[in-house]
Amino acid sequence: MRKADAAMSALVRNNLIEKLTSKGIKETKDGTSIYTLSEKALVREIVISQYQERNIDSPDNGWF
Repeated sequence: MRKADAAMSALVRNNLIEKLTSKGIKETKDGTSIYTLSEKALVREIVISQYQERNIDSPDNGWF
């Protein structure tokens, strides 16, 4: 991996961690620290957190 790619990857990873910590998430459901997760796992945790924020009773989130 080139230096530029590694730097970009680190920036992306830090951004993902910042998004999770701003939501108060510091570890996964199974207790793994977010600071040890891969980029892919961090994205998965963000998707899970967004899913849990949805208000399913809201009429805006209805199917029809």
